[in-house]
Amino acid sequence: MAEVAYRSNASRIADEERDVRVEDYLNDKLQNTTDLANIDSLLEDVKAQQVLLQQQLQEAKRTLDENTKVSVAHSNDLHQRARQFQSQQNDVDRRLMIVTQSETSDDAVRKFDSSMEGLRKLDVAQEYMELLAEVENLSAGARRNFKKSPRDALQPYLRLQTLVNALKDAQPAAEDAAPHLIDHVDRTARTLWRQMKDAFAGEFEATLRKMQWPGRDITLDGQLEREWTGGVRKLLELQEPELKAKDSRTADSTKGEEPLVLLPLEVMTKPLELRFKYHFESDRPTNKLDKPEYFLSHVISLLNTYDEFFAMYLQPILREYFRSSNLALTSIYIDSTSALITALLPMLRRKIFALMPQISQQPQLLSHLIHELMTFDVSLRDEWNYDGGNAIEGWKGLTWEVLVKKDWFGRWLEVEKNFALSRYQNIIDAPESGEIDYDSVDPGATKPTYAAIRVNDLLETITDRYRPLTSFSQKLRFLIDIQITLFDRFHSRFHDSLEAYLARTSSIARTVQGVSRETQAELQGLGGLERLCRIYGSAEYLEKKMRDWSDDVFFLDLWDELQDRARRSTGKNLAGPMSVEDVAERTSSTVGSEEDSGALFDETAGAYRRLRVRTEGVIQDMLIYSLRESLRPYGRINPWSSLSVESNSSLSLTAELDATVQQSNDYLSFLSKVLAQAPLRRIVRQVALAIQTFLWDHVLMRYTFSASGIAQFQRDVEVVWETMDRWLGEGQGETGMRRLKEGLVLLGLPVKSEEGEENGDEDVGLGLWEVERRVFRNNESGREVLDELGLEVLSESEARHVLERRIELGH
Repeated sequence: MAEVAYRSNASRIADEERDVRVEDYLNDKLQNTTDLANIDSLLEDVKAQQVLLQQQLQEAKRTLDENTKVSVAHSNDLHQRARQFQSQQNDVDRRLMIVTQSETSDDAVRKFDSSMEGLRKLDVAQEYMELLAEVENLSAGARRNFKKSPRDALQPYLRLQTLVNALKDAQPAAEDAAPHLIDHVDRTARTLWRQMKDAFAGEFEATLRKMQWPGRDITLDGQLEREWTGGVRKLLELQEPELKAKDSRTADSTKGEEPLVLLPLEVMTKPLELRFKYHFESDRPTNKLDKPEYFLSHVISLLNTYDEFFAMYLQPILREYFRSSNLALTSIYIDSTSALITALLPMLRRKIFALMPQISQQPQLLSHLIHELMTFDVSLRDEWNYDGGNAIEGWKGLTWEVLVKKDWFGRWLEVEKNFALSRYQNIIDAPESGEIDYDSVDPGATKPTYAAIRVNDLLETITDRYRPLTSFSQKLRFLIDIQITLFDRFHSRFHDSLEAYLARTSSIARTVQGVSRETQAELQGLGGLERLCRIYGSAEYLEKKMRDWSDDVFFLDLWDELQDRARRSTGKNLAGPMSVEDVAERTSSTVGSEEDSGALFDETAGAYRRLRVRTEGVIQDMLIYSLRESLRPYGRINPWSSLSVESNSSLSLTAELDATVQQSNDYLSFLSKVLAQAPLRRIVRQVALAIQTFLWDHVLMRYTFSASGIAQFQRDVEVVWETMDRWLGEGQGETGMRRLKEGLVLLGLPVKSEEGEENGDEDVGLGLWEVERRVFRNNESGREVLDELGLEVLSESEARHVLERRIELGH
């Protein structure tokens, strides 16, 4: 009953919902009485929609029936296949139990897997035995043939070596399986190779004895040349697998591998090596720790002696053999000279590597050896065109092997740094180090101290010490740890000297520290000026040198490589423990940026430039202070309104100004010797302005002047100008005091009668009265008259103040 009621209730709700939708539809379509005319068309549309919906419903039912049939068929198929699989599984389990005589299927599977594993091991063992038999047959065949027919012996050996290489290449994919087998085959191949090599080398040595090798002026002809050529070719053919393996490693230079020594050259260099050991690895006088140049020059001598022979007889064989072998080898093997150098280098390595521990605690010997090694490396690269098998980057050299591969760079850098610091200290401690050197630079240049010149020479010597290095990191660390460190120390020395001078000459020092008058006079006089010029000249000299260094090809290349590495840096250190930020702090702030400007010595040169500019300012202040003090007595006298008249030719310098003129002459005489014209004129220009300001404020604007007073004042100022002109050039004194000069022109205007001025007497020019009237009339009139007088610096107000100083116009 409840279900019937539920269905009845659901049907009622559905009917109500349908009625609501119908009502909504009719309300939408029949909104007014005019819409009733369209009721027929509305009924037709409804019927058409009903037909369409009926068709769609029938199609959906048909599709559902088809899908239901397919699903039932697929389910039946799956059940059928599952039953078949279970039947097959039961059959397999039954068979396994019968075959393995087991009671359960799990026991049967374990026994079956064990049997299969045994079969697999048997197959592997059989393959092992077959491989071992093949190896033994190849080895035996080669041994049978290499004495009577060396060429026939090479074929089984080459096959054996191919097996070795194939096994080694396949081992990583096999998870390093069967290492004992690979080791056995490899040892068999190496043993056979040594036996064949000894046999071929013995025959070749017999030929060399007939040639009287290693004698001088050896010539080959006829049968002897054929024996020589055959011996060389057999040894090259024996080495061919090794050369092919080397040839396949295209990046061998990046792995630090050394080029192979060709077997013919290995045999030929044995007597040369015995001679080398006799002279340089025994108790012979030629074996000296402090003379590495002996054994290095000996190797160069061997090259000079035998290079022609190898070029004549060995070069054609190498060229022909390697062209026909299809090996893409570099010139290190094809060029006979490079091949000879490669053969001689091992005995040098043995000697050098044994020597390093003996001299590592003897700085002089260690430094000398590294220097000689770099010279030797440069000789092989530049004179003998040796590239070590790396035509792109070039041969890194024995120095690189010692410093990088054997890790002696840190010890050598420490030794060189200690030597540099010791020589630097000797320069500083020399009695004349602080004196100015007048002869080492051009006459017109600023003069540095002896210490600055010698420190620069020391730093240039250090550059020459590490210039041949091939390692970027080593060159950069040498630059920063030694050169820039010395630059910084020297800068600190001058900076401290300047600070000490300022501390002793400051007003606080004079009042608090109790600096004596004698000390003050010494610091403010020529002694103090010379002290400041030492700092200035040395700072300018080293700043210019650093700019010159930045343009040197060596430092330009180093800078370009630094920028390239810094821009590609992923956080790794650039030079030893130094990061990009550390290097930028010591060299240039543009390191790692995209800017094209910058140089290695930007930071250091900038420090010296700031020291130079600051010292120049201190020199100006010192001169201004000293000259102002000497001018004070002159500013306190007042003879300017005297009515006595003397001719200008008989006027002498005012006594109170004599000290200033003498002091100026002494200062300028000294500065003209130690400074270039540009800084000298900059300094004197500021001094001239200071003197002008004093004379303007304390004399011209303070007192009134008669004609005689004006003449005397003009004479005094002219003497000051003449003193400056004597050391700076004609007219420099007046140029530095243009305002004072124009003030004197205006102050010294002649007094003419007012009637004469009104009549326009042009013969005598403008007079005092007319100028006075026009200047005081207004600014426009004043500017016009000043322009007529040629006065460009004075303003109208200043001109009025000057005119008021005339005794005639003072009331």
